[in-house]
Formats: sequence, structure tokens, C-alpha cells
Amino acid sequence: MNRYRMQFAPQVWKPKMNVPLINWLRPLRSRRQRSEVQVETVDVIGEGIVKDELAKGHGVLIMPNHPSHADPYVIYAAADRVPTPIFIMATWHVFYNQPWHIQWLLQRHGCFSVDREANDIGAFRLATDILRKKKSPLIIFPEGEIYHCNERVTPFREGAAAIAVAAARKAKRPIVCVPAALTYKYIDDPTESIVKTMGDLEQAIFWRRQESQPIEQRIYRFAEVLLAVKELEYFNETRSGRLPDRINALREHILSGVEQRHQLSSKTDSIPERVKVARRTIIQEMEQCDAARRTELDHDLDDLFLVVQSFSYPGDYVDEKPSIERLAETMDKFEEDVLQRPTAEIKGMRRAKVQFAPAIEVVGDRKIKNQTTTLTRRVEEAVQSMLDKASS
Repeated sequence: MNRYRMQFAPQVWKPKMNVPLINWLRPLRSRRQRSEVQVETVDVIGEGIVKDELAKGHGVLIMPNHPSHADPYVIYAAADRVPTPIFIMATWHVFYNQPWHIQWLLQRHGCFSVDREANDIGAFRLATDILRKKKSPLIIFPEGEIYHCNERVTPFREGAAAIAVAAARKAKRPIVCVPAALTYKYIDDPTESIVKTMGDLEQAIFWRRQESQPIEQRIYRFAEVLLAVKELEYFNETRSGRLPDRINALREHILSGVEQRHQLSSKTDSIPERVKVARRTIIQEMEQCDAARRTELDHDLDDLFLVVQSFSYPGDYVDEKPSIERLAETMDKFEEDVLQRPTAEIKGMRRAKVQFAPAIEVVGDRKIKNQTTTLTRRVEEAVQSMLDKASS
């Protein structure tokens, strides 16, 4: 998982969509899709759903899962099939420290920034205005992070659904949410690259390369070592039991410790939402504290990053179905988290599939209770259903 700067956004990047430029650059996007993220083809199923909703004049929010760094290329390839330009909400880190021409191109492609650690009212209003008034659909990835889980969604955050509900309450046209499922399959056999990366990881913890052992066994032994190191750090002992249970216990111990230190009471079971509240509190304090206190707060932010990292490891993902894709995705996470590479090395040419499910109309009635939660759950379930069918 990418480690990014823990601070409030230093500036705002707004969309400056240029449709002629988007159309002119379509061949370049296709070439970079193949060369940069090694996606040879993008199959699209159900693009007629989006086309029909746009033809009716509806405000369209597309909510995909977020399994790969290739997702922006793939979702734009799907949009080209509709065809339609798209607006994309992205964390401000996507723009930060990029050359000016990359920022310029992102904005002309309809991308705009959001500060996920703050109550970004500006981005919220911009997104609702797009749904209320613009002809092009809005893309928001409700998982928030790239978790490298191609066949299993990580629980969706409610922010995207909240934007749709807020737009529906003010819009003069229907607002709909379209679930979208992104999946990747290898065309080239990535086994050699997976085995090499596994050896690099073993050497990083001063092991010999365990080349005589099956790769699945090597992955779980390595994961056990990493978890045991963290258990010793936080519990002063290693624990026993199922890997998923131990990961959950460690994560809850770390997160609740941060919350207690900052006198935060949890109002939700959502790990990402609890982390978001804690990060916001810490970043606010860092703006006006002394150096000694800042060091303590930096440690708390490190703890929260570890919580999010652990959230991306279900503990049974490979064991449940040891496919080549799940093995490769687990290696991707280890590369970024242990070897601290900015992004994992892509292990072979792939093909991608984008599936759209029937649109869900958003009701703008304020009297309906828990609409945001219900809508989030319905979209999440629809995406997971498509992922299950794609992997069966």
C-alpha cells in the first residue's frame, strides 16, 4: 500500500474537462495502458446501462471496486466504449508533486482532488453539482484505497453514497448509482516473477530462499513472521490462532490505543472511518504543537498506517482460492509494504474486464432513514456479486 503524506491538502485541484483533448488523446491512453500498466485488452460488459442512463438525462455516479493502480486507465477505456468523458474524484496525493503537465492533463481529463482526512466540503459540493448538472458521469472509488484484492471488495465507505443522496435531494433530475466491477487476469504466466519476488522478500528478513517449498506455503510462512514481529512489538508476545483472527486482534488493539490516547469514542464499526477520524484529529493537533509532541503524533500516524495496511490483508485470501491472480496480488502488497517500493512491479501482461450492473435510483426523500448506509450496502453487494461470477 502506498505510504502518502499525512497532512491536510496543500491546495485544491479542480476539473477543467476538455472533451476534444480527451478524444484526441485516446490512442495515447491505449498505448500507455499497455506499456505502463501492462493491460493488453479491456473487455466491457453492460456499457449500455450507462449509455441509457445518460441518454435519459440522469445524473450518473459510477461506483467501482479499486483493486489495482491500473484502474484509472481501465475505467477510462470503458468510458471510451460508451462513449463519454468522465469526472473522477481522486485523493489530492494523485496530484501532489507531479509535474505541472501531468496535473494539467489530469484536470483536463475531469479529475479533481479531495482531502480524505478533512471534511472537504468543497469537493463534496463539486461532486454533488456534477451529479445534478453535468452530462458526464462521476466516478468515485468507495473503497478509498487500493487494497490489491481483485476478487473481493473491501467494505465500501459511505462517502460516495452520501454525495449521491445529497445530490438527489436538490436535483431536478433523477440521480442513479451504477455498480461497476473491475477484474484482471494474466495473459502471461507471472509465476517466475512471483517466485523471484518471494525470494527477495525472504532475503529481506534474513532467510534463505525457500525454493523447495510450494509458493502458497512460503507466502503464509512469511506472513506469519511479519505478524509475529508486530505482535512482539505491540503485545510483547506472539499469539496463536487463525491468521485472520490474529490480524483482527492486532488491528483493534492498535486502533483502540490511538483512540484512547486522543479521547475518541468510536461511533462506527468501520475501520477506515475510525482511522479517518483519528487521522483528522492528529493532523489538526500537529499544526500547533511543539517538536516533542509532534514526534509522539508521528508515531500515532504510523500506527494508523499499520492499521490500514493490515486491513488490506484478510488473512485467508490465498488459502480460500490459491489462484495465480491472488498469489500475484499478495506479492504486490508485500512489495509495497515490506520492500517499500512505490508501486509493485507488474508481473506480466494482463487483460481487464469492466462490468456494469443495473442502475440503482437514489431517492431524495429526507424522511427515509439510513439511506446512505443502505445504498452503500446495495452497491457493494452488487459489485461483489459480479466479482464472484467473474472468478467462478
